[in-house]
Amino acid sequence: MDGDRVEIDGGIMEGGGQILRVSTALSCLLGLPLRVRRIRAGRSQPGLRPQHLSGLEMIRDLCEGNLEGGEIGSTEITFTPGKIKGGTHIADTKTAGSVCLLMQVAMPCVLFAASPSELRLKGGTNAEMAPQIDYTVMVFKPIVEKFNFTFSCDIKKRGYYPQGGGEVVVQMSPVKELSPINLIERGTVTKIYGRAFVAGALPIKLAKDMSAAAVRCIRKEIRDLYINIQSVREPDDQAVGTGSGIIVVAETSTGCLLAGSSLGKRGKNPDKVGIEAAEILLRNLKHGGTVDDSLQDQLIIFMALAKGVSRVKSGPITLHTQTAIHFAEQLTKAKFTVTKSEEEDSSTDTYIIECQGMGMINSNL
Repeated sequence: MDGDRVEIDGGIMEGGGQILRVSTALSCLLGLPLRVRRIRAGRSQPGLRPQHLSGLEMIRDLCEGNLEGGEIGSTEITFTPGKIKGGTHIADTKTAGSVCLLMQVAMPCVLFAASPSELRLKGGTNAEMAPQIDYTVMVFKPIVEKFNFTFSCDIKKRGYYPQGGGEVVVQMSPVKELSPINLIERGTVTKIYGRAFVAGALPIKLAKDMSAAAVRCIRKEIRDLYINIQSVREPDDQAVGTGSGIIVVAETSTGCLLAGSSLGKRGKNPDKVGIEAAEILLRNLKHGGTVDDSLQDQLIIFMALAKGVSRVKSGPITLHTQTAIHFAEQLTKAKFTVTKSEEEDSSTDTYIIECQGMGMINSNL
């Protein structure tokens, strides 16, 4: 340790960019100087990619901190945070790097700023290996707002692999503290809806095929529910490049939202894209949790920061979630426990993630 710098091993557990996102956001919030080594050691191209670097630079700028080792391919960084400030913050991956992942790293920080913030995030809106922006708006947003804050997310332009070029503007006001959440009752599925899209050079028929295939797949399991998946062609002035994909969301009687999504790519049959999204949704519904596998890990940092006990019932704990818990506990005073949920129905595979939050207070307010 040099001084009181917290040492983070970026190569353990999930070994990807998420370790960087969780640890730098918490470093910024808690004023903890950080060193992260072996960054993305588990990946085929280790070290910082453009997306991770632009996220780090945004965090550095929004707290007027100091970043060393911030270049593409770097496997070690040191970060010394300053004071979090509101205002407009811009991050541009200049690639199809995910704007949703940029949002994940910045959002917890600006919640504890002194004044309202605007995040202008540029890159891919519908990218592989990351939540799609539709997921962020349709699922992440309404659930994370249960921590007692709100934000707006305006999709200015959509951007796809490989060139990106999308832009999303997020606006939010700071809070004094976060409330804990209690997501235990799954309820019954009351609605299934979604969005199949094409952009650029692709015909709308592709979206209709994805949508129809998803509906057919869900129909086999859930017969009595109207499934409303819109097929859309993104307007040319609101999309850069060519892309396609689908998201299907199930809403339950207790207000839970679970989803499945998939992206099209050259040579991939549109039916296959639709079926893939439908199967992910059905798998998420089968385990009996109140959140889907993509949302699990995104809630951990908020649970750690909240004041009081949060409880979330989920399906099998993903490696991403285990990793987020590990680093949230290493950096904060939050305490997590994960227990197998003893259901009367033995066919479900559910767990309760419980967290005694650290009760972060916004000293600026």
